[in-house]
Amino acid sequence: MGKRKREMADRLKAIKKQTAIAKLNDVPTSPQKMRLVADIIRGQEVNHALDILHYSKKEASTRLEKLLRSAIANWEAKNEEDRKELENGNVIVKTIMVDGGRQLKRIRPCPQGRAGRIRKRSNHVTIILDKKAAKAETKPVKEEEA
Repeated sequence: MGKRKREMADRLKAIKKQTAIAKLNDVPTSPQKMRLVADIIRGQEVNHALDILHYSKKEASTRLEKLLRSAIANWEAKNEEDRKELENGNVIVKTIMVDGGRQLKRIRPCPQGRAGRIRKRSNHVTIILDKKAAKAETKPVKEEEA
């Protein structure tokens, strides 16, 4: 392995150590309904996202709340020395992806001897947690009067 390739691999390993991933496969909810809830918590601080999901009326929110708790546990296991970051609110939902899963195709009788198709959809959800990006603090320049 070349030097440049090794440096890139080391950089990617360091990034993966800081992030935590949790996946939920074959959720029997349509991806559209799950995306409505996922869009609400994307980019939010983790504790705030948990509150949003806990008090949401949508059925998909209970499953996302459980998945988010799993991602938080994964983050705590990877970053044992940075537990204060979670309490201080520096951990955010960096990425949340909802992909379509398999469909169960069923047939329903329709008028005049026809058959209508029912598609029972499912989805796959992936959550990635990460620290907030440190903001560069700029101090205003004071003009001194002579």
